[in-house]
Amino acid sequence: MTRYLATRFAGAIVTLFGITLLIFMAMRVLPGDPLAQISSEGQGQYRLSPAELQKARASLGLDRPLYAQYGSWLADIARGDLGRSFWRGEPISELIMRRAPITAEIGILAVIISWLIGVPVGAYSAINHNRRGDLIVRGILTFLTAVPSFWLGLTLVLVGILYFSWRPPLTIIYFWDDWRGNLQIVTGPAIALGLGLGAVTARLTRSSVLEILFDDHVRTARSKGLSERVVVNRHVLRLALLPVVTLSGLALGGLLGGSVAVERAFGVPGLGLALVQALNERDWMVIQNLVFLYGVLYTVINLIVDVSYAWLDPRIRYG
Repeated sequence: MTRYLATRFAGAIVTLFGITLLIFMAMRVLPGDPLAQISSEGQGQYRLSPAELQKARASLGLDRPLYAQYGSWLADIARGDLGRSFWRGEPISELIMRRAPITAEIGILAVIISWLIGVPVGAYSAINHNRRGDLIVRGILTFLTAVPSFWLGLTLVLVGILYFSWRPPLTIIYFWDDWRGNLQIVTGPAIALGLGLGAVTARLTRSSVLEILFDDHVRTARSKGLSERVVVNRHVLRLALLPVVTLSGLALGGLLGGSVAVERAFGVPGLGLALVQALNERDWMVIQNLVFLYGVLYTVINLIVDVSYAWLDPRIRYG
């Protein structure tokens, strides 16, 4: 296990290095920069002479060679200095610290909801294969899979406002400051995302349970006189959850990156919304560091998912 973890950790470092290189080059390939947004060079409202533009770019370090800019960015990341927003002057680390808890809470709650819905529903559908209950469940799951999460979000907002007089706060409230106000903010987006992910989780659980339900070790467990519930819980679900763990890990990485449409529907100022605003404003430093943060999250989550396989399936051994 130690050798495997060391190998995976080394691979993660190489992956993150590649991510930084791709992000940096993509930002330089895209046309324009923040200064072009405000100057006559990019149809902006300010008329700057070429000398003034050159001086402004020099103050931002944009006149240096690309390798120098890239090295400077990596050095800043190593020091924990993510720079400042071009338009607001706000330190990017403060932006992340302010918005990340809400986005993380929504993502984690959405995954929990997907498991609470998807695993039991998928197992029930598999056990009742091709019966009436299975057909009804599959129809509902198909509907939830096809419906976009932002549509569910808008529906939840309208139903909550019209029938329950629900008025969620429009400002960020953290769980440790006011848990009731915090839950009003995160519950709606988490449900909207969790229902769709729960439908996918249920379908994957159903397929996995059906594959394992008639394996030799399951027949042996039944022949020992174990009840069907014990057989399913102890000998089927544990193995069937392997692909579900993979799905949930990848989904969590995406959710932590932020679901922009759902955040907009509920008025939640999360990381996803911050990234879209930065893209619209060409705030390149914010874009670079947020995308790098998403890459780190995906890499760490994938490592955790890989390690969890050995616990779920004892037959898996890492060399």
